[in-house]
Amino acid sequence: MGRITIHLHGAAKEKAYAEMLNNYGNRLKLYNISIISHSSKKSLEKYFAEIDKNATLYLLDESGKQYTSQGFAKLVKQWNVSNQDVNLAIGPVDGWQEYKVGHSNLISLSEMTFPHELAAVMLVEQVYRATEIIKGTKYHRN
Repeated sequence: MGRITIHLHGAAKEKAYAEMLNNYGNRLKLYNISIISHSSKKSLEKYFAEIDKNATLYLLDESGKQYTSQGFAKLVKQWNVSNQDVNLAIGPVDGWQEYKVGHSNLISLSEMTFPHELAAVMLVEQVYRATEIIKGTKYHRN
């Protein structure tokens, strides 16, 4: 089974967001999925330097490909079946700037813009939802 790591540029400052990230993070540990918060004071160069280069990198970006929850679950299952390690990275509050140019693995949660911390919670919840869809639990209802 491939390992999934979710990278956050900066820890959640709002207590409610931090609690939700912690809650889903604990649930995801069962699936070998981890969340790493990197210092928001780090430059993008240093942020990227801390991300495993041997894993496939997906950037969360408003211009990325959008998935339904079912479609995202299929993608997660594909990563697991292929034993592929994957990094999902949320950039700084000002976005990826020039770092996303030429990067083909972009994922978008919506055409709307969300606060940075809320986007992190939404991504982590969707990863958890994908694991539950794959397992066939009642967490996700069609």
